[in-house]
Amino acid sequence: MSIERSIKSTKPMAIDTKTVINIMYTSRHIEKTIDQFRQHDLTMQQYNVLRILRGQKGQPANLSTIQERMIDKNSNTTRLVDKLIEKGLTRRQQCEANRRKVEIFITDKGMDLLSTLDPLTEKINREIVSNLSHTEKEKLNQLLDKLRNDE
Repeated sequence: MSIERSIKSTKPMAIDTKTVINIMYTSRHIEKTIDQFRQHDLTMQQYNVLRILRGQKGQPANLSTIQERMIDKNSNTTRLVDKLIEKGLTRRQQCEANRRKVEIFITDKGMDLLSTLDPLTEKINREIVSNLSHTEKEKLNQLLDKLRNDE
């Protein structure tokens, strides 16, 4: 379905406007589809923090490291980490070498939750892009990178 039909637009849009609206609309559609985390009392941003910490392979991360790797750069990283600590999914400790530095680790409970969510996430990701060929997925990624000037 075209974006005009999806949003019930009655007048033609300029191509630049149509493109941006289409990207935003599609982003919201994907976010709604991925909302499986709610059943595990987890937000997408909290899931992202857990994945970042798992990627540390047992090494600690500090808040700035987490923030720079976040998909949603507007997230309040301190609040997200605090919520994950309350749930027992992460832990925080003071750095031995620098008492002003706070180190954040993923817990075994956090790792177990990711092990549960990983196959579900992969399945949903496959479903979301199932209408695209491998070549189209590669091209879409190139175009999105170019749009963000990441090339």
